[in-house]
Formats: sequence, structure tokens, C-alpha cells
Amino acid sequence: MPLLTRRAFLRGAVASAASAFAGAAYAFGYGPLQAPRVARYRVAPRVWPKGFPLEIAALSDLHACDPWMSLERIDAIVDHMNALEPDVVVLLGDYVAGLHHFATPIPSAQWARALSRLRAPLGVHAILGNHDMWDDRTAQRRGGGETIARAALEDNGIPVYENAAVRLAHKGRSLWLAGLADQYAITVGRRKWRGLDDLSATLAAVATDDPVILLAHEPDVFPRVPERVALTLCGHTHGGQVRIFGWAPIVPSIYGSRYVHGHIVEDERHLIVSGGLGCTGLPVRFGAPPEVLHIRVEAPAA
Repeated sequence: MPLLTRRAFLRGAVASAASAFAGAAYAFGYGPLQAPRVARYRVAPRVWPKGFPLEIAALSDLHACDPWMSLERIDAIVDHMNALEPDVVVLLGDYVAGLHHFATPIPSAQWARALSRLRAPLGVHAILGNHDMWDDRTAQRRGGGETIARAALEDNGIPVYENAAVRLAHKGRSLWLAGLADQYAITVGRRKWRGLDDLSATLAAVATDDPVILLAHEPDVFPRVPERVALTLCGHTHGGQVRIFGWAPIVPSIYGSRYVHGHIVEDERHLIVSGGLGCTGLPVRFGAPPEVLHIRVEAPAA
């Protein structure tokens, strides 16, 4: 091999190795620990009434554990969300650690106490995620029922909705928050799960014509959500957790990348999928930064 060609080859090899090392160091080191961004959305569903703006702050996929999602970091996230001064706060599930070989889980009573500092005029409202179910062995054995995560949230004043809805009064009008039970709640075999979700029962709890916001941990339910629902909010995907030039090689959804992240509109129905905060599987985030949501819902422009 000519000398110059060899030198060029070695320079390229070294540069490639350095780039790979830097990317791995970022993904495993800084990526999971970086401060969350605020992902801001303005949504104007066709069914939303005029003169009734609503501001929502949302978090998903906390996965509380040391060192990746410590109590100190959760406290900082809570302060960040309170500074947004939303009308309502919603929590979209997966509070328990999703890492078992690379981290130390934080007890539910502790992360729930930290989340209890969240503040909004219309309150803080929660649903559960698949890891909140999977990590609760008692709930798995009996096929559902009260979970440690739900009890911890409710003990700290945060209501949890599983196939239930609540009516909230805001600026002289009303809206509904409807919370779906988890769609992959109970393990029934290798990579097989049974859901506890009941979309029909959840929406049947909506007793008036006021606008509805649906909270569902996994976005897989979205094709079945009727036009009656103004906005569906989900988490679960972590935005892919690893995205290379916008492409996520692994997305935990039966629809692949269709609902991986962001604001999706189908048949005039609106969905926002949070990129979440924590990690599962491995403490890695690359191209999918942690985030909290700040959403303004309003009527379409005339």
C-alpha cells in the first residue's frame, strides 16, 4: 500500500474510532443525564370550543433510579414544570425503574413524594404504565388490582385513573380527563401481555358533551380513539430512546415508527407522544433527548 494511502487510511480509521467512542460516551454518559428540554406544542382540534384555551404540562417515563434519575434530578424536573405555570399537570406512566442491572430503583414512596410538589390550578392527574404493572409481582400474580405505584401516588394526593374519567371546571367551562388502564399490563408468556385497558368503558364515564383529553401510556390505542376525543396524550416510546438521523431502530409499538414521537394528526384526530425522561433496557439516550411537554390547546382559527 503506498505510504500516503496508508496514512490516509490510518487517519480515517482513527477518526472513525474516535467518533464511535465519542458517540458511545455521549449515549451512555451525558445522554441519559442531560437536563430535559421543554417540547412545546400548539394544538387546535376541530372539536375544541372557542374561547377556552388550556395549557397542559406533562411528563412520562420517569423510571426513577440511581444514578440515572435520582431524587435530586426529579426535584429539578418538578421545579422546571412548575415554572411553566400550566393549568393542569398530567403524568403519563412508568414511574418505576426500567433498569435493573445498571441502576438502583428508588422506592415508590420517595419518587411519589417528589412528584407531589407539582402544582397547577386544575391539579395533577396520573395514569400507570407497563413497568408500573410489570414490576409489581403481586399485581402480576392476581392479574391486576391495586399496585404499589398507584398507592404511592394516591397516598401523596395524586389521583390515578384506570378506565375512568374526571370532569374539571376551568374558566367557567368544563372538560374531561379520561385515563386508560395499561394496554400491556399483565405478562402471560414470553413477550406476550394482556391489557387491562377498556376504551369504551373509559369514554362511557364521560357524561357530558364537554371536550375530552385522553391519557394513555402506549400510543397503540390511537387508531381506535374516536373523533369525540379532542387530544390523546401518550408516552412509552421514549422517542425511540436511540435515534440515528431521526430513525429509531427499536420502537416498542405494534405500529413501528408511526407513533414514535411528537404531534401526529390522523383523520383530524390529534395525538402527542412524549419522548419521556428516563431509560429502559440500557442507560442510553442518543438523538432522543429527555423532555417534558408544554401544550396549549385551543380552538381552530376562524
